[in-house]
Amino acid sequence: MKLLSLRRTMYSYLGKGSVFKEDSGSFPLVLCGPSGSGKSTVMKKLMEEFRDMFGFSVSHTTRQPRPGEEDGKDYHFISREKMEEMIAGGGFLEHASFSGNHYGTSKDSVLHVLSTGKICILDIDVQGVKAVKKTNLNAKYVFIKPPSLEVLEERLRARGTETEESLSKRLGAAAAEMEYGETKGNFDTIIVNDSLENAYSALRTFILPDIEAIKAKQGTSA
Repeated sequence: MKLLSLRRTMYSYLGKGSVFKEDSGSFPLVLCGPSGSGKSTVMKKLMEEFRDMFGFSVSHTTRQPRPGEEDGKDYHFISREKMEEMIAGGGFLEHASFSGNHYGTSKDSVLHVLSTGKICILDIDVQGVKAVKKTNLNAKYVFIKPPSLEVLEERLRARGTETEESLSKRLGAAAAEMEYGETKGNFDTIIVNDSLENAYSALRTFILPDIEAIKAKQGTSA
């Protein structure tokens, strides 16, 4: 499927009355890493500290919510039929299937955040990264990984949500993701999440110059 040239068609795609602040310096920040790498926790800390600078693109999925997850906040939980209808209609920037469930980032979610002049955070897998790289969104790419696959397995088991079969699939996928993530040139920076404090400090240091540049363009104090 040919991906939409998002910036070129921003006004018409968002609809009448929407304004895309092209000169605001906003862009997507892509966070990628194996399930259990802790990228969601690090992302939440970033959004808490700089809540006025970031917007999160909530992904769609056909899987069932886990305990504590909220529809529209953690994911848009929809039926397989609805999601396949959206895929056929070209409604996703990227989408993938894993363990029998569909996952995807809708174009509407990304464009909505960018239209506000904020940095749009995308929490996506390797397939999604490859799809975004085919657009002209000028995204910044961060790979967050665990210290080892052994540590990752411990974290996934501690969740208590995985069967042995699903755990095996996730670890297999994680090995492939880490190989792609560690390949030179695929990401702007690689962060090892050996502790939340260290991982967040590394992410903050990486993105802070862009935050300050956007604030300067908006005429606010850093």
